[in-house]
Amino acid sequence: MSNLLAETLKKLRAEKGLSQRGLAEQLYVNRSTVARWENGSRLPDTTMVSRLAGCLGVDANTLLGIVEASENSPNVIMVDDRKIVLTGGLPVLEEVMPNATVVGFTRPSEAIEYARSNLVSLAFLDIELGKMSGLDLCRVLLDINPHTNVVYLTAYVEYSFDAWGTGASGFMLKPITPEGVRKQLKNLRYPFLPEGVRE
Repeated sequence: MSNLLAETLKKLRAEKGLSQRGLAEQLYVNRSTVARWENGSRLPDTTMVSRLAGCLGVDANTLLGIVEASENSPNVIMVDDRKIVLTGGLPVLEEVMPNATVVGFTRPSEAIEYARSNLVSLAFLDIELGKMSGLDLCRVLLDINPHTNVVYLTAYVEYSFDAWGTGASGFMLKPITPEGVRKQLKNLRYPFLPEGVRE
């Protein structure tokens, strides 16, 4: 795709003394996502370019100028206020949906900002997110795009009754597993059929 972007990212990351994993942790993406950007097989979207610019200490326009839009990749987000849950869950989502752009957020406000500038096909939301609950976040995401599929993640089964009244597609108990994700993909209200879903 973009060898210039790949080389630029590698150079900037090295100058910052960051490993691919270190950069991925700052961005709440999987290390393989950074690796794909750096080998040119995938391009970050505009929101991610801004986050990359912040982490790498460069002007966003520097990166935006060499990024091409990529519309073939569905956007999947995961929102949980615990970083450890994102660290464990994002690789599972990328394993099951290797052609999707998978991004994690610890703050609902960041997820909302992302959804306003990117068409989100699927959102995995923790129910307890602090000031804003996952139930409230679901309503906001559906206001932005009524065809966003929402799957709730929680460790507490008693939340399931409240969750069904929000227009969500599904409900999963933590921890997230490949089998659980595949099951949810079969029951989405608005299937988006990401290419390369791994069985």
